[in-house]
Amino acid sequence: MTQEKIDRINELARKKKEVGLTEAELEEQSVLRREYIDGFKRSLVSQLENTYIVEPDGTKRKVTQKDENTSN
Repeated sequence: MTQEKIDRINELARKKKEVGLTEAELEEQSVLRREYIDGFKRSLVSQLENTYIVEPDGTKRKVTQKDENTSN
C-alpha cells in the first residue's frame, strides 16, 4: 500500500470525526481499509512462514498454523 493511500485513510478518518462522510467517501474508506488490512495480513503470514522456534536442546522447528480442531 502506498503512502498516499495511507494518508487518504487518515484524512477520511479525520473528516469523519469532524463533519462526517458522504456515501462515496464511506465506500472509498471501506475499500482502502480492506486493502490495508489484507496487505497487513499477507505481510504477517509471510513473516510467520519464515519463523522458527529454537528448542532448549538447540533443534529448530518451523512455526506451523494451529489446527482449529484440536484443543490446547
